[in-house]
Amino acid sequence: MSPTTAPLAEASVWIVDLDGVVWLAGEPIGDAAGAIAALRSRGARVAYVTNNSAPTVDELLARLDRIGIDAAPTDIVSSARVAASLLEPGERVHVLGESGLCEALAARGVLMDGDGPADAAVVGWSRDFDFAALAAVSSVARRTGRLVATNSDPTHPTPEGLMPGSGALLAAVATASGVVPTVAGKPNPPMVEYVRRHVLGAGATAVVVGDQPGTDGLLAERLGVPFALVDSGVTRPGSEVDSCPVAVRAPDLVSLVAMVVG
Repeated sequence: MSPTTAPLAEASVWIVDLDGVVWLAGEPIGDAAGAIAALRSRGARVAYVTNNSAPTVDELLARLDRIGIDAAPTDIVSSARVAASLLEPGERVHVLGESGLCEALAARGVLMDGDGPADAAVVGWSRDFDFAALAAVSSVARRTGRLVATNSDPTHPTPEGLMPGSGALLAAVATASGVVPTVAGKPNPPMVEYVRRHVLGAGATAVVVGDQPGTDGLLAERLGVPFALVDSGVTRPGSEVDSCPVAVRAPDLVSLVAMVVG
């Protein structure tokens, strides 16, 4: 074991991104299930912290199960859930987003559209983004002065390459409304505090594994834990990284875990 992998081997919690780390559009990246099993065999807890607000928790659990990874709802932290925590039960919002965001808002007791004026606009990733959707959500943001966003990732990794992410949609809404958004997801303070409170707890040692230094890496830095970068998603092999310290870099999760376990 090298000095760089020693802190990872000692970590009691592995905070692992999903898109670009465990899978691409639901297709596993190598033997991701075997890598997760190897970590668990050493007594580590694996928590999946994702900025993707589109899937519901059950959909994420089903995707994990389909590739051979057993997980519980408490193992998943999404930017949708953290965004919902920034709103109060009974508040009414106008939503640009998909089922995962709507599920999190409903669980929080936040009302979505319907009768009555909205108290805030909420933006997540959506495949239904068009001019009408932009006009509607930016109008609410402008009127209320409140714009809550799940994340600001500009791109989303897929097997076909990078696609526009929530941050691309958010940029349009923020520009059209003139409202500075409160962003929930990695690496922003709401997610940092949520992970500290609900994932780490007292006395835990952790590592963050991700494919984006600007989100996963900065989350690790703000949590005060090592960052392991994998080149299987947004960040490509050979690219330079200067946004945050990288403890270990590997081609993918399988290679990373082999470095640590071996």
